[in-house]
Parts: sequence; C-alpha cells; structure tokens
Amino acid sequence: MKDCNCIFCKIANGEIPSATVYEDDEFRAILDLGPASKGHALILPKNHFKDICEADDATAGKLFPLAAKIGAAMKKGLGADGFNVVQNNGSSAGQTVFHLHVHVIPRYEGGPTIVSWDPGKAESDELTKTADLIKAAF
Repeated sequence: MKDCNCIFCKIANGEIPSATVYEDDEFRAILDLGPASKGHALILPKNHFKDICEADDATAGKLFPLAAKIGAAMKKGLGADGFNVVQNNGSSAGQTVFHLHVHVIPRYEGGPTIVSWDPGKAESDELTKTADLIKAAF
C-alpha cells in the first residue's frame, strides 16, 4: 500500500533519488535534507502509514532494531558519540510529512542540544490520575 501523492512513498520506493544509507524489502533509510547534525537519517517504510498509530505491528516492531543498527553504524562510521531516535506523531508533535518515519540523529561530544526539555514537576496524585486516564483509553 503506497500513496501516489506522498513524497516519502516516492523516496522510499526509489522514484525520487536520495542519499540512501540502508535499504531492504520493507525500509529505506536516507540522509535528511535538513539535518540536525552530520549523518541525520530518516527511516522510511516502503508502505504508507500516516503515523505509528496506523502501522501494523510487524512494521512497527522492526523500526527500533533498525534504528539501533543505523545508530551503531553512525558511531562506527562517523565517530558519533551517541544518537537520538525520534518519532513524531501529529503536527503538534512536530510531524511535517504524514508518512511514518523515524529520525536517527547522531550526536557528537560538544555538539548542539538537539533533543531536550526542561523536566517539569508532577505530584503523586496527579501522576496516578493521569495514568488512570491513559489506562482507561486502552
């Protein structure tokens, strides 16, 4: 299942050229055209899913092992000290292309802060109520 109007479907399936760092029957990983750091890659499923919530379990289950493999290659090949794995769902979460994709962002000692937040504070009763709301939604 592909979406003929989706640019990431076209890239993932080789219709649009890309700097590919990994490919198999189900995924293509490419270098991001607007990288957060040198080597920033996107993992694109070849089938179209709007986001992680639409993905089948088999596809979703392969994303983290593949991200680990690509991140390890970044450490070895680029000398990265670590890497972030980021997956945005919905425009309020920063998703700009509505085709499931995972960012693998190499991190270098002394490099810029890329994925970070200031920790908030939550009281125990607030955590319990929030957890109950999430559990009830299953």
